[in-house]
Amino acid sequence: MLIYLQMIESEEDKSKFIALYNRYRSLMFSAANRKLQNSADAEDAVHEAFISIIKNLDKIKDVDCPETRSFVVIITENKAIDIIRSRKHLSDEAMIEAISGIDIPLPGDNGLADAMAKLPARYREVLLLRYDNGYSAKEIAKMLDLTTGTAQKLIWRAKQALKKQLEDDKGGI
Repeated sequence: MLIYLQMIESEEDKSKFIALYNRYRSLMFSAANRKLQNSADAEDAVHEAFISIIKNLDKIKDVDCPETRSFVVIITENKAIDIIRSRKHLSDEAMIEAISGIDIPLPGDNGLADAMAKLPARYREVLLLRYDNGYSAKEIAKMLDLTTGTAQKLIWRAKQALKKQLEDDKGGI
């Protein structure tokens, strides 16, 4: 943790980071390990996620809130995906479809929540960052180490996939 703290200037941010580290490090490792199925790679993903979190520490207002938990898991999963992507030569779109993410039980409302749960992880993540957490495409791009154009395209594809899922779900009833 000392390495991370050296990257942070203000004492207030250091305190916030220590609280984040203690609260979420196990969750982050678990999320990364689910994707990577390798503890050494999961540790690398968590390390990269912490560095990204430090760069975006100003976006975290409250350590113990659902938005922060979601933000931390999304960043960690994306770092795990980056590791997978670096080892496989799949296009971005193929990679998005290939990684299912965390299994989410369907809420059973036959609506938006069910449709979201059926989306690939990357699509779910960008939609949650954009519409649940209120981040702009530019902010999402920075968090996920993408260009703004790529982030915008990913958000658009996610919305199209959600729309198709909602239409498919209505047709099946």
